[in-house]
Amino acid sequence: MKHAALGFRAHSGWTALVAILLQNGSPHVLLRARPHLVDTFTFEFRQPYHTAEKRPPADSDDIISRARAEAEALACQAILSAQMSLQQQGYELKSCGLLLASGKPLPDLRRILASHALIHTADGELFREALLHAAARCGLEVFTVKESDLYDRASRTLGLEKNEVVRRLVLIGQGLGPPWTQDEKLSALVAWLSLVHSASPSPKAREIPIRRMARPLGN
Repeated sequence: MKHAALGFRAHSGWTALVAILLQNGSPHVLLRARPHLVDTFTFEFRQPYHTAEKRPPADSDDIISRARAEAEALACQAILSAQMSLQQQGYELKSCGLLLASGKPLPDLRRILASHALIHTADGELFREALLHAAARCGLEVFTVKESDLYDRASRTLGLEKNEVVRRLVLIGQGLGPPWTQDEKLSALVAWLSLVHSASPSPKAREIPIRRMARPLGN
């Protein structure tokens, strides 16, 4: 059975998802989706730290814990759905790639809620972490790279100039129809890298820094 990989570029409350396989070293798109990571797609639920900031401090822990649990459950559903679809096409899903932000590790909840800049960062981080942990729960090997480093990493790993990487991302989306935006292109690229690293004989070649944001106070 041929191996496939998922790539994710997460946003607040949803993620771009692209599945690819490699044929003769070239990526081919098998499926793409934009699954929600919240049940109710409103600002209140898509921005849980912003919501917690406006609520009494005693409610903050519960708001963030519920948002995290819901996001992880929906991320698992999205991965398992993709896994089933790929199996029906004759492909085995073994790995995934996720784009990370460039920020530093976040402090505890009280200090996050005291800084509007950290609140913005924490909202995005919650959904990226949900995807990381859902992927691990689904038995996938996880590859991560900071989005700001993605093209440099791709150029080194694939042995291609950056403009050639960009050209190939455009080409693999031709004929698919919309959406084939920056979200899908970057998701495809991180999935491509995850396949290459999954096939690498050297564990040192893999970058899998699964990091956990500070849990709400009291948890």
